[in-house]
Amino acid sequence: MGPSSPLQPIGPLRDGDPRRCGPYTVLARLRESASAVRYLARGGDGTPVVITAPRASLAELPAVRRRFAAEARTAERLAGGWVPEPLEVSVGGPLPWTATPYVPALTLGEAVALAGPLPARAVRVLGAGLAETLARVHATGAVLHGLAPGTVLLAADGPRLTAFGALGAAEAAQARAGGQLSVRLGYLTPEQAAGHEPGPPSDVFVLGLLLAYAATGTPPLADADAIADAEPALGAVPEDLRPLIARCLAKAPEDRPGAGEAAAALALEGAAALARGGWLPDPLVEALDAQAARVAALPAPDDEDTDGRTVRVGRQARRGTAADTAAPAGPVVPRPSAAAAPVPPPLPLPPAPQAPAPVPALLPVPAPALPAPAPVPALPAAAGVSAPSAPSAGSPGSPGRGAGPSRRGLLTGLAAGVTGAVLGGGGVLAFASGDAEPPRTDARPAARPRPALPGVPPRPRWAHEHPATARSTLHAAVWRDRALVLTTDAHTTAVDLTTGRRLWQAAGAPSAHRALTLADGRLLVAGTDGFRPVSGTDGTVGRLLPYPAGVRLSSVAGSSGTVVWFTGRAASRTYLFAYDTARAEELWRIQVPDGRAPLTPVHEVLALRPDMLVVRQDPASLTAAQVKAAKGLAVFHAHDRATGARRWFRPFGAARPGGAVSGDESGRLYTAAGTGLYAFDTGTRRPLWQLPGTAAFGRARLADGTLFVADRDQTVHAVDAATGRARWRRGTEAAAGGDVPEVSVGAGGRTLFAADGAQVTAFGADDGRRLWKFQDAGVRAPGGGDSSAAYSVSVAGAAGVVVRRGRMFYGLPVE
Repeated sequence: MGPSSPLQPIGPLRDGDPRRCGPYTVLARLRESASAVRYLARGGDGTPVVITAPRASLAELPAVRRRFAAEARTAERLAGGWVPEPLEVSVGGPLPWTATPYVPALTLGEAVALAGPLPARAVRVLGAGLAETLARVHATGAVLHGLAPGTVLLAADGPRLTAFGALGAAEAAQARAGGQLSVRLGYLTPEQAAGHEPGPPSDVFVLGLLLAYAATGTPPLADADAIADAEPALGAVPEDLRPLIARCLAKAPEDRPGAGEAAAALALEGAAALARGGWLPDPLVEALDAQAARVAALPAPDDEDTDGRTVRVGRQARRGTAADTAAPAGPVVPRPSAAAAPVPPPLPLPPAPQAPAPVPALLPVPAPALPAPAPVPALPAAAGVSAPSAPSAGSPGSPGRGAGPSRRGLLTGLAAGVTGAVLGGGGVLAFASGDAEPPRTDARPAARPRPALPGVPPRPRWAHEHPATARSTLHAAVWRDRALVLTTDAHTTAVDLTTGRRLWQAAGAPSAHRALTLADGRLLVAGTDGFRPVSGTDGTVGRLLPYPAGVRLSSVAGSSGTVVWFTGRAASRTYLFAYDTARAEELWRIQVPDGRAPLTPVHEVLALRPDMLVVRQDPASLTAAQVKAAKGLAVFHAHDRATGARRWFRPFGAARPGGAVSGDESGRLYTAAGTGLYAFDTGTRRPLWQLPGTAAFGRARLADGTLFVADRDQTVHAVDAATGRARWRRGTEAAAGGDVPEVSVGAGGRTLFAADGAQVTAFGADDGRRLWKFQDAGVRAPGGGDSSAAYSVSVAGAAGVVVRRGRMFYGLPVE
């Protein structure tokens, strides 16, 4: 079957359709759903984009605006993988809209209508891509509710998800009296059919429905009664896919696999890797090419001048005009992710046919009339009145909300208030427009444990979202395998490593520096006037250990035993200090260069020998004279541990000021230079070995005689620390060319973690086996924007490890 098969055509604009949205000229209608219309448009440079706006009959409803905004925020937080970042979202006017890059794509329903059931490999790519996205959402305990044949797109490099809640995935949406919105979903799950609230396993059930539909061309369960009671018809599903799909369609939620487990079972190497080289049958590839050619040939109407304004919301600039801006829109047509293969350019093929044909729904939809939702008694605010379908800032479905049903996605609700119910057998939701937002908390419940499975990350025991602060950087440390200690210049907070619940908060111990755990077990916080011991058990602040008279601390360089080394200012000069916290007295000070104005130099202790310490100055504070004297190389300084006297200062190899450097207690330095890693003995100052590579190395970590290090090609290396002989190397499968992954070794020494901007990848430390990867759904940064922070791992010991992304922390039961 060729591309002449019937598809929803690209059609002309109608009366009432927008002609201009911010900087974009609207050209044609691409497709429409029960709640929204997607238009083809072009920016000022001629690049095609997709504009998504609510249907005219719904656009004025406050509930629609709120729902549109909530689902747009979810799309922004999920950006990456198979969900792209929206280009712009309008705010403040009568018509909400979003703009996303145009990618030639068909909905799953269109693809099945055109070419019939998908091949087994295509079903695997489809399912793995969707499951990877669900796993990120479910890591926060939220529910997506965005899967349906019309919300999943098939592009040349993999699937795309275009709906992020009940509104975007609605089979029918209708305005009701009092400004309410009534939404009917085109599918149900057994728990919804029984009148129970949905949870993350509900998304997995719908994933099973979609995969069976994609593999056979027909729904595996005919209606709500069949969903509640009948066994799914899976006889036509390929044999190798049948067991997993059957598990996804289990009646009991606890019998279904997790989203991460499903993703690993479908494509252990990841959807992007499985899709390389093409994954769609020829008729669909031809249809994509024809669609791209039609879009490229669309004539642009006369431009209309508008006065625009830009509002910063999230990571992108959002533009609006007096006539066309309103709350952010929800469903978007994504562009390819950085991790996926590039989409081929449009080809000049014949235009697609004009004859429309209905796209089959996943499940039969009842008559158009919507039953009125059953009333639900108001919930107390402390239990969480609202609950979004996926994590969003200021919503109970996001990390850090109060306890109660809202955390599991009650009613697939609104980001700022929901009233209504999931009706047994009806799949109808009612959204109101004026509900208040419930109070925030920063604790999340512990997830139920699940058995470890190959390729599947452990489910977080807890998730903690630290309250936003615009005043300082948030620092994290681990205290005695019992608490995660978070410091800001407002207070110090301890979070229980087992439960994720806040243990205490000490307003009397603010700090702009990371807390220190000393060898004697004390927790020490560096304040503006001195070090403050803080009880790790209850947060009691002890007697101040003042800095030497007239000294203002700049940065902490390191610690060993009860001694802390720090850089500070005194009498308009800069010194490196050694301070004994047990005796509360200065051991020594030595003057160091002041640093490039207005910066005070930051020093770091890199290596310790019994008789000396080796430090390096932060390159951002180097003066022009320092850089010139060093001839562009990094200069390391050795100081006597007892007196502070300078032993020597010198470069090591070709290490540059900003290059990655680490050291160990034997006094070795490991420096990255060019595409090599070099080891030096700081006692003899001689080179020991070098490890050649193909990309810049990051900072190395030593554990039990093995050096672990990653490079910019996203490859992790295990090296004998004494000889430099390679033991193993493995790729993280993240996109090459990004940040160099940060490596950490679990407290038991059995697991290695590589954390970058896209994910945390776990390896067996002994043999390099790739164990699993972890991703979250993203968090909001201070001021309302999205956090683009990279992942990091804090090793916590028997309590597991802590994965951090921005203000979001997860406790994973590893080792």
